[in-house]
Amino acid sequence: MNERELLITVAKAADDKRAEDILALNMKGISLVSDYFLICHGGSDKQVQAIAREMREKAEEKGYFIKRMEGFDEAKWILVDLGDVVAHVFHRDERSYYNLERLWGDAPREDIGSELSQ
Repeated sequence: MNERELLITVAKAADDKRAEDILALNMKGISLVSDYFLICHGGSDKQVQAIAREMREKAEEKGYFIKRMEGFDEAKWILVDLGDVVAHVFHRDERSYYNLERLWGDAPREDIGSELSQ
């Protein structure tokens, strides 16, 4: 599986748990940390945790393992580090406060909508 397939896997996992406003940023050539950032949010602590947990499970089913998951207990901003893909799962209020989309505004958005609707 390449990094694009991994991105789609975690995006679908987020979508399965009804994550809102799922956005993928292509970080190639912009960040040394990863190739893609996936950003989404949930409406409650339990939903935020369920989204992150589903991402981990779906990635592991395909042979990828989480390098690090931070913020799970607090469930305000969970960072799921899969290496080539880093997912940021926010609680709704935290997402608007940190506004990563603006911070990384020079990163092109990756079109993942058609894969999510399948």
